[in-house]
Amino acid sequence: MVTEEIRAIVKEIYEAIDDKKGEDIVVINIGGLSIIADYFVIASAGSERQAKAIATEVQKRLAKKGIFPIGKEGLSSPSWILLDYGDVMVHIFKSEERYFYDLERTWKDAPREEIENF
Repeated sequence: MVTEEIRAIVKEIYEAIDDKKGEDIVVINIGGLSIIADYFVIASAGSERQAKAIATEVQKRLAKKGIFPIGKEGLSSPSWILLDYGDVMVHIFKSEERYFYDLERTWKDAPREEIENF
C-alpha cells in the first residue's frame, strides 16, 4: 500500500536527482506488478562522477530525514548505481548502460507517474 510517506520519499529523491542535473528522470509505479518495491526512480547521468554525485545527494537528503538505504550497489564502479530504500528503488545509470538494460521496457506494463502529482 502506497502511503503519503512513500510518496514524499519519491518526491525527495526526484528533487535530489534534478538538483544534481540528472537527466530523463522517470518514476515507475511497480507496486501492482511486483512485491520488490512500490516505485522505481530511474535517471541518467552524463558521467560516473555525476552518477556518484547524484547518489550522494539522494542519500544525504534522505539521511537528514532519518531514512537510510537497506542496500547499495555500484558505488565503486558507478555505471549503474542502485539505492534500495525498500519501498523505493533508485537506479542511476550512465546513458549507455540505461539504454542497454532498458528497465523502462522491462516494466512497460507499470504506470509512469508524473512528479507533479506527488
